[in-house]
Amino acid sequence: MKAMQILREFSRRDRVFDFLIKAMPPELDVSHNIILYLEGLNKSFDGFKAINNLNLYIETGELRCIIGPNGAGKSTMMDIITGKTRPDTGQAWFGQRLNLLEMDEPEIAEAGIGRKFQKPTVFENLTVSQNLELAMSQDKRVWPLLVARLNTEQRELIDEVLTIIGLNALAADPAGKLSHGQKQWLEIGMLLMQKPALLLVDEPVAGMTHQEMERTAELLTSLAGKHTVIVVEHDMDFVRSIARKVTVLHQGSVLAEGSMAEVQSDPRVIEVYLGE
Repeated sequence: MKAMQILREFSRRDRVFDFLIKAMPPELDVSHNIILYLEGLNKSFDGFKAINNLNLYIETGELRCIIGPNGAGKSTMMDIITGKTRPDTGQAWFGQRLNLLEMDEPEIAEAGIGRKFQKPTVFENLTVSQNLELAMSQDKRVWPLLVARLNTEQRELIDEVLTIIGLNALAADPAGKLSHGQKQWLEIGMLLMQKPALLLVDEPVAGMTHQEMERTAELLTSLAGKHTVIVVEHDMDFVRSIARKVTVLHQGSVLAEGSMAEVQSDPRVIEVYLGE
């Protein structure tokens, strides 16, 4: 408090220092048990309506699968959630208080939304542990990472994440030696180091072996509850193995929603997607 009072006094003398006392984002409020609100979203690209009056509500701690044909708006939706793309109209809220449309990408990530893209992007010349450490570090340069000393809490977090992603035995190995599936798990681990409340995972099992797919299903299922997880995936066998609630997108809006059995039996879903 004393430090803040000094900064406020300083800023009254010189407005150049206003940024030093800029208010932090309000704490994530999920008192209504909804962590993500997307309401009336619309987004067009050169006349093509990628998102069309999209309404989506994600409950805190749930594992939601998003499916739909190519061009359904899945990637654009995630771009909007993470601040990469701005909608033409509509609202996007993280909890009750955080207006995602007023935040940039770093602010959204700092607020607790992590995104994993389809292609893993790990640092192949660094060890598995160093990749996790780099994800946690405030200073993203490699040299400060290599010479920095971890405290006990940081070491415990790395060990915990290594256990979650199943790479304890490979902690000292270069990430470049990992299989494709193991690199996917490492990247999920790198996101977990940032302690996200909401995790967006894009086609996690593309290119995986059957055994790796099973392990990925176990991993994502284990994350639900402690984190909220949204999985976008085309592999229907994988979706069936993890699905609790499924949302089907078509032409930028929600076509159907419910259990896997419910959406599979929906005539509209069969016509536009499953029956293709």
